[in-house]
Amino acid sequence: MTDKLETMRRTHNCCELTADDVGKEVILMGWVQRRRDHGGVIFVDLRDREGITQVVFNPTVDEAMHQKAHDIRGEYVLGVRGRVDPRPEGMTNPNLKTGAIEVMVSELKILNAAETPPFLIEDRVDVSEAIRLQHRHLDLRRPQMQKSLVMRHRAVAAIRNFMNDNGFLDIETPFLTRSTPEGARDYLVPSRVNPGQFYALPQSPQIFKQLLMIAGFDRYYQIVRCFRDEDLRADRQPEFTQIDIEMSFVGEEDVMGIAEGMIQALFKTVIDHQVSLPFARLSYDEAVDRFGLDKPDTRFGLELKEISDIVKDTGFKVFASVVKKGGMVKALNAKGCSDMSRKDIDDLTAFVAVYRAKGLAWIKVHEDKWQSPIAKFFSDEEKAAMTKRLDMQPGDLVFFVADSPKVTNEALGHLRNHLGRKLGLIDDSTYNFLWVTEFPMMEYDETEKRFQALHHPFTAPLETDYDLLEQDPPAAKSRAYDLVLNGNEIGGGSIRIHQIELQQKVFAALGMTEETYREKFGFLLDALQSGAPPHGGIAFGLDRLVMLLAEQSSIRDVIAFPKTQKAACLLTNAPSDAAKTQLDELSLRQKK
Repeated sequence: MTDKLETMRRTHNCCELTADDVGKEVILMGWVQRRRDHGGVIFVDLRDREGITQVVFNPTVDEAMHQKAHDIRGEYVLGVRGRVDPRPEGMTNPNLKTGAIEVMVSELKILNAAETPPFLIEDRVDVSEAIRLQHRHLDLRRPQMQKSLVMRHRAVAAIRNFMNDNGFLDIETPFLTRSTPEGARDYLVPSRVNPGQFYALPQSPQIFKQLLMIAGFDRYYQIVRCFRDEDLRADRQPEFTQIDIEMSFVGEEDVMGIAEGMIQALFKTVIDHQVSLPFARLSYDEAVDRFGLDKPDTRFGLELKEISDIVKDTGFKVFASVVKKGGMVKALNAKGCSDMSRKDIDDLTAFVAVYRAKGLAWIKVHEDKWQSPIAKFFSDEEKAAMTKRLDMQPGDLVFFVADSPKVTNEALGHLRNHLGRKLGLIDDSTYNFLWVTEFPMMEYDETEKRFQALHHPFTAPLETDYDLLEQDPPAAKSRAYDLVLNGNEIGGGSIRIHQIELQQKVFAALGMTEETYREKFGFLLDALQSGAPPHGGIAFGLDRLVMLLAEQSSIRDVIAFPKTQKAACLLTNAPSDAAKTQLDELSLRQKK
């Protein structure tokens, strides 16, 4: 059941009518949010992307249109012509932008009918995410989804305006490139014209933006799609959007200054929040020492304290043996939490086990004693030292993890975040920005059984650490910097290597042979010999930034058509099988 549009053309959006428009004839078009029949008068909430207006079908105004309105159902697409009237006294809706007026309909066109949707088109909808993603075109009609995507648009516009005003050039880089070892798995694209060979979709434009610096484009940016074939979670997608920035003849301060200015402009434009500059800074070592993680949430305390030196010879053998093996014992004092139940503690023990901690020791501090299965193992001197270092007061509950430094820090760092949320210590109205600097150049990969670049192999080491690349590579620090917001890494970058000798030395420290790095990166090495300027940059995750601005918990809620955690699109059923003719053209054979 549809009507021809003919000469009806929309004159107003559904949310822009006000009391100043009373008496005007208007034409609105949109979707039916709900229909109500009140004693012969039919009310319809008409919705478009801007909002809702109540339209009224009164038989005393037009009997034919009133009869036609009986056919209207939810999500029908309507065009209505009518007069703007003030709502009757006592019938205004202060929760609606157009709550002071209504449109008395004199002409109705049903532009399209609609089947009953699988869920209500409203924000507080009780339906699984899988159903929402399967019917994403309907899910995107919900006000919160539309608000989030409008916010994303405004964020992109603000970023472009800032970068353009600061002399940056927006330059595109290829999507079809070669596979290079940059961390995550590449998405490969088979070549039809070069049988048996493959392109790779870029994990980032890293090498190309460095080549642009060598080419003389000293201020580059791009808002670009990137692709990584990795295990997914709430803040990861196989395809994501990156704000990519690179600059020549700069040091860390220059890049950080531009990044801070962009963030300040973004927050002011999009949510009218004034960000204070400059941002706080911590070295990687200090961040991990105090908070356990290299992306700490600094909106609350609960800082970690190492006690390895106190317990290295203790009678509690679990602690002593870990320290003797080169491990670490660290503690977190949950102030005032000694009334926590044993079940609560057991739940927290299960929580840290997710991060490979083998256990979670604890001590409840009372006025006259320590309550704990491990309290009896400590000497009076050890108790006194722990009391002073951990500020143990009556009413406190202290948690301990003893393991390798990596496991200990990660387990307690995540426990700290969990307790911060559980205990109500976090003010969600605040934005705490933090630069984390001087990361290690490399880390050991347990799966690959080798060292890998912590950021990427083009990151420059600190000048004071050049010799460590040969003498003690894991000890070398880099000129890398990450920007953290409320415990979320929102951006990361570094000063790059611009001299071929240093780049080769880093490749060698990572265990790459000359044959390997020449085969993978020969074109970059050749470019470095053609007069490469000092350069550096940073990249931000746009999806994660918008997620935080929109106060959402998943980046899927700020991406129009996201994938599931299994990298599938439930709307289009991608990925899907390819036809045999397509596989034959690509010289591919499907494994049975």
